Amino acid sequence: MKIAVVGATGLVGGVMLKVLEERGFANNEIIPAASPKSVGKKVLFAGRELTVVSVEDAIAQKPDYAIFSAGATASKTYAPKFAEVGTTVVDNSSAWRKDADKPLVVPEINIDVVKPSDRIIANPNCSTIQMVLAVSKLHEKYGIKRIVISTYQSITGTGLKAIRQLEAEERGEQADRAYPYEIHRNLFPHGGDFNADGYTTEEQKLVDETRKILRDPSIMISATVARVPVVGGHSESVNVEFRNEFDLNEAIDIIANTEGVTLYDNPSENIYPMPIMAESKDDVFVGRIRRDPSQPKTLNLWVVADNLRKGAATNAIEILQKLIETR
Repeated sequence: MKIAVVGATGLVGGVMLKVLEERGFANNEIIPAASPKSVGKKVLFAGRELTVVSVEDAIAQKPDYAIFSAGATASKTYAPKFAEVGTTVVDNSSAWRKDADKPLVVPEINIDVVKPSDRIIANPNCSTIQMVLAVSKLHEKYGIKRIVISTYQSITGTGLKAIRQLEAEERGEQADRAYPYEIHRNLFPHGGDFNADGYTTEEQKLVDETRKILRDPSIMISATVARVPVVGGHSESVNVEFRNEFDLNEAIDIIANTEGVTLYDNPSENIYPMPIMAESKDDVFVGRIRRDPSQPKTLNLWVVADNLRKGAATNAIEILQKLIETR
């Protein structure tokens, strides 16, 4: 089997190679591809060095699958070209997520939406993935009416430039800024670009993608995104109002038994999810589970996941694994 990794020299691309190795793809032919400035570079995979090729060269090799983490512009340009030669693309950018005819997939929730004829499959936004996985089974049981979400997002979601900015600032040095403000000892309510309504593109993704994945356009969602000086993963405060009454202990059991979710919830022992313990892990961690005393049928959750793994690379490779099982 041939698998192309487009954007292989980027932060998420490197994690994709790592997850492919971890999940039994070491003996497959891996084709690392990237922009012209990275062609010829070496990347490490399963103990061997692979030479990065151009995206055009990768297309010419007609891989069975291509996993993209190269940005929306590159995906719009090249994903259809891969599809034309029979390659199935799993794309990690925002390019295809809102397209009605492109499946947007979290495998534990809705892999069934993928048809045999689909050649481009969208990977959701990192903050969306962890939230919908945490609440998906609760939605099936009680029906979600409204979600209010505040995110505390790792700077790794912006890439290597943001990490280098933080590291330089920690040393007291000036750095080329990925953000308009200092990251060190700071946070700011700004993720993505601001829309005309005052919300950001990152916040709008949480609205649109959650409705599509949970297959319920009636869910009301209000989101606020903040960037924090953290590298281990994204954290989210999630307030969920249900259509039907719930039993708290039953809700906790449902969360604990959701595939891909780890319950980490014992506040009396200071046990609750944090990015520092979620880093490099594939599960979504949920804790601080409690009723909202200010409103009926409403639950508060704290949700944490490594945004480079389950929020990006791992989810994409899990989609790939499911496709291989069924095709």
